[in-house]
Amino acid sequence: MHDLYGIIEKIKKAPSMYLGRNSIICLQAFLSGYSVAKYELGEQETEQERDFMEFPEWIRQRFKVQTSQSWANIILFYSEDERKALDNFFDLFEEFISRYSVRNTLKEKSLKSRVSGDRAHLKS
Repeated sequence: MHDLYGIIEKIKKAPSMYLGRNSIICLQAFLSGYSVAKYELGEQETEQERDFMEFPEWIRQRFKVQTSQSWANIILFYSEDERKALDNFFDLFEEFISRYSVRNTLKEKSLKSRVSGDRAHLKS
């Protein structure tokens, strides 16, 4: 399976099945294992995997912290326990992946507007 975000979505639906227990630390270990396995198999990184590499810095900025702690430890620090931290991860992850959809929607509207304007200019 080459769809990292799809895997994360499956984990969200049944965390115990994939992680053994509802724990953000277990999720971090799972995702690290996923990355190591892909590397060992010589597979190329996907667009989603490259995008997810920005997640740790995004979390630091989101929580306004400068630390070398992992994204999982930062989320855990701001959560009641590991189970709640996992729930918080899924909320933050949704926010993370939607960060570009708003920008892309605005870019698409801008581009369509420019194309329409160019067409109108060509007709006149």
